[in-house]
Order: sequence, then structure tokens, then C-alpha cells
Amino acid sequence: MALQQLTPEQVRTWTREQKDRWWFTHVYRGDMAQLTLRSALTGFMLGGLLSATNLYVGAKTGWTLGVGLTSVILAFALYRVFARLGARDMTILENNCTQSIATAAGYMTMPLTSGIAAYMWATNQVLPVWQIIVFNVLLSILGVLVAFPMKRRFINDEQHPFPEGRACGVVLDALYHSAEAAKGMLQAKALAAAAAIAGFTSFIAGESYMRLIQEKWLGFASSWHLPVKLDGWYYWLVEKGYAPLPKLAGVDIRQLALSPGLDFAMIGAGGLMGIRVASSLLLGALLNFVVVAPIMISLGEIQPREGSIEAGTALFGRTYILNNWALWYGITMMVVASLVALFARPEVFVEAFRGLRRRKADVERDDVLRDIELPLKISWIGVPVIGAIGVWMLHSWFGVNWVLGAAAIPMILVLALIAASSTALTGITPSGSLSKIPQFTFGALDARTPAPNLMTAVMSSEVASNASNLLMDIKPGYMLGAKPRQQAIGHVIGIFAGALAATPLLFVLFGLNNFDPAAGKSVADTMVSEKFAFPAALQWKGVSDLVTAIFGGPEAGKLLTTSIVWSIAIAGFAAFVMEVLRIRTQNRFPLSPLAIGLGVVLPPDSSFMMFCGAAFFWYAGRRFRSQPGTRAHSIWIDSQEPICAGLIAGAALVGIGDILVKVFVLS
Repeated sequence: MALQQLTPEQVRTWTREQKDRWWFTHVYRGDMAQLTLRSALTGFMLGGLLSATNLYVGAKTGWTLGVGLTSVILAFALYRVFARLGARDMTILENNCTQSIATAAGYMTMPLTSGIAAYMWATNQVLPVWQIIVFNVLLSILGVLVAFPMKRRFINDEQHPFPEGRACGVVLDALYHSAEAAKGMLQAKALAAAAAIAGFTSFIAGESYMRLIQEKWLGFASSWHLPVKLDGWYYWLVEKGYAPLPKLAGVDIRQLALSPGLDFAMIGAGGLMGIRVASSLLLGALLNFVVVAPIMISLGEIQPREGSIEAGTALFGRTYILNNWALWYGITMMVVASLVALFARPEVFVEAFRGLRRRKADVERDDVLRDIELPLKISWIGVPVIGAIGVWMLHSWFGVNWVLGAAAIPMILVLALIAASSTALTGITPSGSLSKIPQFTFGALDARTPAPNLMTAVMSSEVASNASNLLMDIKPGYMLGAKPRQQAIGHVIGIFAGALAATPLLFVLFGLNNFDPAAGKSVADTMVSEKFAFPAALQWKGVSDLVTAIFGGPEAGKLLTTSIVWSIAIAGFAAFVMEVLRIRTQNRFPLSPLAIGLGVVLPPDSSFMMFCGAAFFWYAGRRFRSQPGTRAHSIWIDSQEPICAGLIAGAALVGIGDILVKVFVLS
């Protein structure tokens, strides 16, 4: 059936009881299958796979990609194939339940590649797998308990759009109309084709795969794999003496990480982020590694970790340049830009707390949804109980003072209201900006160790962002008439799927299962590589170090040299000006200071590949936008998101497999 919705006048004038009665009468599908065994299992498996791709992409870019639409299309295509083989087709609510579980699983990777990783780097200790799983699951369930009371206000009463959630609902409704089924299958085929191309390329480029096949199975003395460095041919000419070695500030540009490599996952990520953000990423990378870092090297502010420039033996590397100098101004740009964007929208704060003071006449006496909504008493009891367990974990596992841990609970509720208001209006959850508030607050109160500012921030900001993201996921269920209680159960299933899939994978992919402190290699050095930069964790740890430098006493200030302080001041001012211009021009200003700062932190080859992906789809959009109904329009515009999701999934899953072969087979 076509989606039904209230008019703006009805939303404004009706009470919540009237809106609930209308929804129960006209939208609710109480007799339709929703949380079935097959939808739960499908969501659990898809959630595990997609959380693995999110972990891979998050470790490379610092961003967590939404997996809702991807899981919708995958589940739709999968069960259409099964239906042709004689199985009963999945209902629209079963599909929605599948995407709810998968989406909840995808969110579980956020703290793994940000706050928790930063804590392990700061303390140089690897947390046990079970401890991370338990802590992460507890925070996410707390997010569910916080989200569902807010659902009644943001979704039932005020009918906020939650743009990405609404898009999922519209796509689901379209797919289950016969006229749109062919379009859905085309998008599924586009996703599969993109995944196959990216996966095959990653397979033949995988050194471990090729060693296994050529040396172990076929008995060859050596093996060949597809080189992914796009400039390899030029350095072959350099070795033969046919071309000069390119240098900046007397340093081989490969020491400055200026060596592009083919990466379909980053091409797909660029296609999803758009040309403006991708251009700013590339600008940040070029600014740092082509201009600023060479200047600082020539001035002696960045010394080589080994050798000398004069003798031609200097060794730098992206990670070394970043950690010793550039990280500070890159993080400053991100922090300033995100905070300006947050506080420049006062309506978010007004909207967040407007619903806390309501007239008694607006309180419904008869709750028509009391038998299908998640009972409020579960949240009223669960939030303090689970919150108390979380405070105990903060104290016992991470050494956070009891008072600071307890103070994180009310901060969770405040940040959740702010995050939910932002997500409801714009579809953007300001997780990065919100995390800075508890980091600076609790870090200022106790700057002796990194635990207070990092782990209280993990608890408060991650619960808040998880709650607001779950509200976005609840929106399509509300639009389609799903049972709220079953959605809550589905979210919890997804939480366990993501935690059980992503956490052990974190240890295997990034060497934490074999970490030996006696070997002289830190946790950060073990996890970070030229391939996986962990930019979100770098930002969290950078803010933690900054808090220590500001509040940790006179000795802490020695961390910042004069040139670093100047770079922070200049970057902060530039980010402030650019973000204000972006806001004042209603997003027409072509640069994103947040993305420029991220470009400083990311490997330049990742920024370059994301720019290539964004530029390709930008060109395709301009080329075929005026040709609706054509096959080119259907593939390159209507199927852009499935194609990008396929590129990411294919490259990420096969890339993960290559690492697993290296760890478990070749080793």
C-alpha cells in the first residue's frame, strides 16, 4: 500500500493520543509477519558481514557507513531468488526487521575504531576480547533503553523526518510494489556486479591469497600478485635510470606517503560522500604532505626518524610525520569545525529540551499503543540499573573515579537529546562533536590519566549516538506499521551480531591477539599501518593528549612545540572562518574544514581514491541526470548507492579474507 502520513496541520494540532490512534487504525500491520526466525537469522548474518565491512572502512577512514539500504536491497533480492525456487517470499516487515538487525550490528564498530582503540593506545594495554564485548553490548543496550522513550516524542508525536530512515521506508515501500520490483532487482544486480569486480581485483591483488595458491597449492618457487600502487611503473623507470627520483624538501616523495594505490573500497566510499567532501579531503592531503610537511622538514621542525636528508638516507613515513607534528593541526580543524557546526544551530538545543516541559493537557490518559510499544517502565528501571553496572565497569576496569562515572549518566541523557534532535532534523548524528564535550569536561576534572576523559566520553557519547541512530532506524518501521516491541528485540539481536562479529575481527586484523609488550612495539604501532590509519582513534587520542597538555600540570605543556602551537592556532582560526562561511552560505561554500582536517590525518592514497570515486559519480550524475528512464540513468544514478555499497563490501570482505589467510594459514 502507499505510504500514509499526517498533514503538517495535523502534526501541529493533534495530541499524541490522536496521532497514535490514527497510526494504529491506518498504518499498523498487526497481522503481518515481522520478527520471524528467518528474518532474525538473515539480519544476524547480514549484520555480521556488514559490521565487518564497517570495521574495515572505519579503520581506514574513521567513518561508519550506514548499512540500512544495503541490507534492504540484499534481503529483498535474496528472498526473491528463494521465492522463485518455491520458498515463501519475505514480507515487507520481515525485510524491515532484517535491516533493523543489520543496522544495529553496523553501529557496533564505532567505539572499536575510535574511543576504545584510543584508550588502548593511551595506556599501551590491550583490553581482553570479552571485556570489550561486554562493555560495548552494555552501552548499546543502554542506547536502546534511552531511544524508545524518545521515540514516542520524536517519531509518534512530533513526526520528525529522520531523513535516512525515511529513505529506507520509501525504498522498502517501492520495492514491494510490483511496478518497482524490477528496479529493486536491477539495483541488487548492480550491487552484486560491483562487489564481484572489487572482490576479484582484491583477490588477485592479495599477496596472501596468491602465495597460498601459487606457492602452497601449485608448488611454485615464488608468487605474483597484482600490484596496487599506480605509480609502480614510474619507479621501475627510476631504478633503470630512465627517470629522475621525485623529491620534496630533499625527501623521496614516497617517504611523504605520496604514492597512490588502487582501492575499490575507498572509491565506493567517495561515491557515497559526494564531490564537495571528497575534494576537501584531497585538498587536506595535498596541503599537508605536499606543502606543510616539506616546509616543516626544511625548517628542521620535523626531523627524520632515521638517517639524514643530506646523505639521502632519511626515513620519515606518513605515521611518523603525523604523530610528531601534523596530527595536532589536523585534529584542531576537525574539532573546531564540528563544534562550530553543532553550536551554530541553536534550534537543535531548543528542540532537544522543548519536550521536557509539557502542559498537563498534552499528557495522554489512554495509551492505545500500550500493548505493542516497549513499556516505559523497562526504560525507567533499565537505564539506572544498566547505567550503574556501566559506572562499576568504568571504575573497576578503567580506573575512573566513582563520582565522574556517575556524572556520565545524566550527561548521556543530555547528549542523547541533542544528538536525537540533530538526527531527526538533518539525518546527521554529531558523534564526533559530542564526544569532545565529556572529554574536555571529565579530562579537566581529572587529567592525571587518560581514562577519565576517554572512557567516560566513550560511555556518554556512544550511548547518545547509538540511541539517535536507532531512532533513525525505528522511523521506517513506524512508516510501514511495524510492531515497536519486536523492533526493540531486533535491535538487541543486532547488537550481539555486531559485537560477536566485529570484536574478535578487530584483534585478528590488527594483530592484537599476538601483542607482546616485551617486544618493544606499542599497541598503536601494532594497529596502525599505511593501510589502516584509524583516524577516528587518532582524533580521540589527540584530544585526550590536548586535555592532558592543558590541564595536566606544567610538565605536560612540553608536549607542544612552538611551531605546533602556531599550527593549532592558524588551523583553528581557518576552520572557524570556513565553517561560518559554509553555514552563512547555506552549504554553498565549496570547502569542508572538517574534511580538510580529516585529509591531513588520512593516508593520501585513500583521500585520492575517494576523490576519484566521488568525481566519477559526480560526472555520471551530470551526464545522465537529464535522461530519466534510460538504462544509463538507472545504473549510474538510481543505483549509485548500491554500486558504492557493492564496491565497499566486495573489496572489504575479500581484503579481510587476505589478512585471515596470512594469520591462520601462512603463519
